[in-house]
Amino acid sequence: MKKGKRQVDVVVISDVHLGTYGCRAKELLHYLKSIKPKIVVLNGDIIDIWQFSKSYWPKSHMKVVKHLMNWLSKGVKVYYITGNHDEMLRKFEGFKIGSFKIVNKLILELDNNEKAWIFHGDVFDVTMQHSKWLAKLGAIGYDSLIMINSSVNYISEKIFKVGKLSFSKKIKNSVKSAVKFINSFEQTAADIGISNQYQYVICGHIHHPEMRIIEQDHGEIMYLNSGDWIENLTALEYHNSQWTLFRFDDSESVAMLQIKEEESDDMNIRQLFSQMLTEFNLKSS
Repeated sequence: MKKGKRQVDVVVISDVHLGTYGCRAKELLHYLKSIKPKIVVLNGDIIDIWQFSKSYWPKSHMKVVKHLMNWLSKGVKVYYITGNHDEMLRKFEGFKIGSFKIVNKLILELDNNEKAWIFHGDVFDVTMQHSKWLAKLGAIGYDSLIMINSSVNYISEKIFKVGKLSFSKKIKNSVKSAVKFINSFEQTAADIGISNQYQYVICGHIHHPEMRIIEQDHGEIMYLNSGDWIENLTALEYHNSQWTLFRFDDSESVAMLQIKEEESDDMNIRQLFSQMLTEFNLKSS
């Protein structure tokens, strides 16, 4: 029996990095198909324009875009918050078509007059501000490490039966400077959020999913990070006045295998946007 879609008031997704080898588009698509959101917040680095290549744009990546377009055609509010890997879109801040809008940051009104301040988070990254070439070089190295990791995981699972390993996550969690940066990032976001009297501050960027109360001398705030769809496979959901952190786990992987692959009805990018514009024109007429 087909499982019904979960109702979600708000879903926050970040750091998908469509267009890179590390992107877990199939898992993301499975997740998107399992929910019925009212508001979708794409919190930066959805399409990796830094590393975008015409030679690598798999069908699974196009299907994610198509699913998002389908939500738009149905009137679901979608906010695209720009990140560092898709910073090219920052020049289009304020652009709006139908229920889609490009912004650099977002203040979302929630239940009980609570406010969530949402932004990608690269504004806190000193490397991004002063050595962008170094950050881009690091992104290429990270993507290469993910490719190597994928090959190793195939061998470890299929041959040695020892499960998956994550090199990049292990490196980040073991290097003291990385741990210190993450902690500083969270504390800075919380401090600014508290000073502006927000109840929630929501970021992406650091690929470190989190949901916790941070207390400062002058108040407290709930800090949330939506993680990524490369290693952690996480998203933030808001429903019935509560935030939860969704994690794509082994049970979700099993469910994916049980679903028959849909017949391909793939379109190229030009056809996809043409269909979207046609649907918007029909709605507005």
